[in-house]
Amino acid sequence: MSPARASGPCRPNPFPHWAWGLLFLATAVAVGCDRNAPQDPAVQVADRRQAEPPAKPLFDIKPSTSRGNGPSDAVSQGSAPPSSQLASSTFSNVAARAGLDFTYQTGARGESLMVETMGGGCGVLDFDNDGHPDLFLCQGGDPTAPADAKGQPTDRLFRGGAPGKPFVDVAGQALPDSGHHYSQGVAIGDYDDDGFDDIYITNVGRNTLLHNQGDGTFVDVTDAAGVGDARWSTSAAFADLTGDGLLDLYVCNYVDYDPRDPKDCRTPAGERRICHPQSVDAVADECYVNQGDGTFKAEAKQRGLFGEGNKALGVSVTDFNLDGRPDLYVANDTTANFMFINQGQGQFKEQALLLGCAVDRMGAAQASMGLAVGDYDNDGLVDIYSTHFYDESNTLYRNLGERGFQDVTGFVGLHELTLPRLGFGTAMQDFNQDGHQEIFVTNGHIENYPNNPLHKMRPQLFAYAGPRWQDCSDRAGEFFTGSYVGRGVAVCDYNLDGAPDLIVVHQDTPTALLENTSDRGHWLKLSFRGRASNRRGIGCQVNLRAGQRKIHQQLSAGGSYACSHEPAIFFGLADHAGPVEIDVLWPSGNRQTLRDVPIDQTLVIQEPTARTVDPKPE
Repeated sequence: MSPARASGPCRPNPFPHWAWGLLFLATAVAVGCDRNAPQDPAVQVADRRQAEPPAKPLFDIKPSTSRGNGPSDAVSQGSAPPSSQLASSTFSNVAARAGLDFTYQTGARGESLMVETMGGGCGVLDFDNDGHPDLFLCQGGDPTAPADAKGQPTDRLFRGGAPGKPFVDVAGQALPDSGHHYSQGVAIGDYDDDGFDDIYITNVGRNTLLHNQGDGTFVDVTDAAGVGDARWSTSAAFADLTGDGLLDLYVCNYVDYDPRDPKDCRTPAGERRICHPQSVDAVADECYVNQGDGTFKAEAKQRGLFGEGNKALGVSVTDFNLDGRPDLYVANDTTANFMFINQGQGQFKEQALLLGCAVDRMGAAQASMGLAVGDYDNDGLVDIYSTHFYDESNTLYRNLGERGFQDVTGFVGLHELTLPRLGFGTAMQDFNQDGHQEIFVTNGHIENYPNNPLHKMRPQLFAYAGPRWQDCSDRAGEFFTGSYVGRGVAVCDYNLDGAPDLIVVHQDTPTALLENTSDRGHWLKLSFRGRASNRRGIGCQVNLRAGQRKIHQQLSAGGSYACSHEPAIFFGLADHAGPVEIDVLWPSGNRQTLRDVPIDQTLVIQEPTARTVDPKPE
């Protein structure tokens, strides 16, 4: 550890107190947004979107003449930063050295099929319970090929070994032959609570549930479990939504589109282009409630987990209002986002518009793709970061507790930084463990026509120490100088050193494994073993005390885009060298306190009380 002084180049500049006096508040819903992407005049091509009138918000709020650099005093940005800050986080792409040889293949042949733009995802699991993270990677191939097609690339499973040992591709031995699927994303969860991680794969067409046999192999139980959604699904998440200790399954569905009989979308000049989402009908999401006997029941509408015209791409299951029950935030493409607030008894109510996180501060819906959640301002409430389309900017919603959420993107310096990017997978973590959150975003345009100069884009890393974020990509390592078509991002401590690393899935170029090489502060990594709660401890809430400092984190489900993170919580403790105190709230309602916990270690916390009642819901 070698802390850098506060004047370092990645330290946000202080800004005047008077600039906090402006607050924009937009509580409106939009029917869509204009996704026109301005092109360089030299490469401008007639776009199918030019024939569509720009969608307007229902309430056409005029922008202020002020730049609005900061929120009002009523929503000040949490605790003040310390007097020193560690150097910017750095990463090194070690995929080749680590044996992670994988490329997501879109199968694109110049036909601009809509499904070519959205895959693929990654899931982190420990399928053999050896303590080393394993990786499941979705695969595409030919989107028009039938399920019985031969010679198509397949999903892959990489078994992790001890630190320093390479990953080994064990898909041939471990995964069943379920036919060809054009895969999009993955959710990991031990749905039957037998101690072994299971895999749910979202596809263009019938989704797949793979049950872990506990002997190093999986079996396809999709039909028997009743979760074979045949629509175009994207992200998914396992979480205990009914409070019975078993993992339920929320599946994001996108639009009604058949790559074998596609909608024909062209420019005025007759050139094929990816269809605009507003020209394709939405399909509803689904929630599968775990029946406790190896089967699920589709109950989205009965549970209140339904909104009109969603077109979902991302989901995060988090207790946003700290009432001890999981809520769901859903990122929708060109339509208003959803916030499903848990009413108890497994019932939910959609309240995104009321809570200020359905649309942006101008009242317009955006093209929401990926999600990252975290308490960036250290006020004890979980905030939301959503990635969006080119020329829209990503959005940061600050959690105001009972007052809902506020779009503070422009206030904290994030608006202009993301305008020239199209974001997908994202993660909010304290990568250098200096006590402050950072945001990683992988970028890449959806327009895959030949020679599109905007197709490949550079990834970005933003750092926060209050009151503004700053782009630190140019200091984060060689990987950030390259351009890619990025999609899924998963957090994983692949080398077991206690620092969050990243798996970044690219389309038609190799997947990256970004080893965290940061000059780090003190740290603590927590994972969980539920007894009355689900085995992975998904939904656990932790309050950590380090001296006078308090940190709140949750083990959320979902997040990023089409990915499933390692089920662990990483705390950055900066220069705090002493023991800490930990309060854990389990999804079951069990509470436990651990005092004088040594730091700089990985700790597995076991729930103190086992389940004593039949978890099967009524």
